[in-house]
Amino acid sequence: MTHAPDPYHYAVIARAIAHIGDTVDAQPTLEEVAAAVGLSPAHFQRVFSAWVGVSPKRYQQYLTLDHAKRMLESRMTVLDAAHGAGLSGASRLHDLFLRWEAMTPGDYAQRGAGTTISWDWCDSPFGEALVMATARGICGLAFTAETGRAAAMADLRARWPEADFVQDPARIAPLAEPILTGRGEARLHLMGGPFQIKVWEALMRIPSGQVTTYSSIAQAIGSPGAVRAVGTAVGRNPVSLLIPCHRALRKSGGLGGYHWGLPVKRAMLAWEAARADAAAGAS
Repeated sequence: MTHAPDPYHYAVIARAIAHIGDTVDAQPTLEEVAAAVGLSPAHFQRVFSAWVGVSPKRYQQYLTLDHAKRMLESRMTVLDAAHGAGLSGASRLHDLFLRWEAMTPGDYAQRGAGTTISWDWCDSPFGEALVMATARGICGLAFTAETGRAAAMADLRARWPEADFVQDPARIAPLAEPILTGRGEARLHLMGGPFQIKVWEALMRIPSGQVTTYSSIAQAIGSPGAVRAVGTAVGRNPVSLLIPCHRALRKSGGLGGYHWGLPVKRAMLAWEAARADAAAGAS
């Protein structure tokens, strides 16, 4: 079973990612990157290995545009046609089993009125996360490393504008642990229009360590001309990581956008790719 890395290491890794990105042409050495994040080379090597399971040098390869292009060539997921009926589905994320349901049209029209949403701040492998849940399941997951707390909170609250929000660590903690470590079972409760739900359903069929393109998603849901609308729906995903919008790339191999910041998207893709390769090498 794969365990999540120490969440407190994310800040170190984030600084390392920024430094590697700024000096990618120079291919910095272990010593140079370690100095940039204020650690000794040996300590930095241990932190990196604990976080992704591969060396910092190897990890650099997963952060480059060339790697994204290679993923499109070798790990491109061809999505099956969208399900003909129903909006609920199930998917595997590492060892996490997800069950999810969309709001009824009537619930959607009420914009959360009469709904109580519990929330709290939680640690994750990708920095601090904001987790929200209704009585029916997780309804929001945001990352604050790039946007900050205020923006993350405003964003998720705006999706359920008429709901009552209550900070409730005791309720959120047992719900957050499995979704942020990738182990156990979780139920999602999603608020979105029919087109958005189709896009999110397609995203859930992209396996960890693989990627697809916005245009492939558009084709999979039967709307090949709606690439721009697909991109908008991807960006409106309310539960980042669980519905893996970070696995959608441009045809060129470019990362495209990411609602919670491109450094977080790069970290997620690199972490999943490194772990997939490590698992393949061990098998």
